[in-house]
Amino acid sequence: MGELLVVPVNGIRMACEVAGDEGAPPVMLLAGRGYGRADWAGVMGKLAPSWRVYAPDLRGHGDSEWPGVYGLELMRDDVIALLDHLGGARVALVAHSLGGVVACLVAHERPDLVDRLVLEDVPALRPADVPIPQRPAGTLPYDWAMIEQTAAERRNPDPAWVERLSEITAPTLVIAGGAASHVSQESVAEVAARIPGARLVTIEAGHDVHATRPADFLAVLTDFLGH
Repeated sequence: MGELLVVPVNGIRMACEVAGDEGAPPVMLLAGRGYGRADWAGVMGKLAPSWRVYAPDLRGHGDSEWPGVYGLELMRDDVIALLDHLGGARVALVAHSLGGVVACLVAHERPDLVDRLVLEDVPALRPADVPIPQRPAGTLPYDWAMIEQTAAERRNPDPAWVERLSEITAPTLVIAGGAASHVSQESVAEVAARIPGARLVTIEAGHDVHATRPADFLAVLTDFLGH
């Protein structure tokens, strides 16, 4: 629906779909692990009339490069380089699941780039018993090495990640998926509690709130972005 940019950032090529008026307030959407920019299609279409919307494929996903080397800090640096390439304007950073962890790392590393932060059913930044599933058969829209490497990293994350949540200065909305989500809702609440002034809202939709209950997700999101 939008224009596709392919930008050299942080040693890789990163694909990013862009929609909306160039002069509108910027919003960047980061998808969860294993999902590309297409996962945001419904949200992007609703935001584009009022916002300039950017939806990248993280490294190892979709049309971005699959370099075989992955990590949450590498993904953070990719996003930072992309934002700098786009002019360094402060954006509303809206992120789901593992993309939410990347967004947290961006927000405390480069607070100058993040005007607002929205985290959808974000997992804890603490060590977690993350299983590595069996590789599905056939061609995948992502690099399986990315699944393996990020799962290993989630098992033994940098302790500074959770501690530095308190350094996030952007106004923050945390959207929890409720009882049907496979993500611990206690851990989602902990992320919200550690970010100064963060607001926690639960939408009983399971992990993929924006896809399962898009109207409710958009209502909460646009209310937050509009203030």
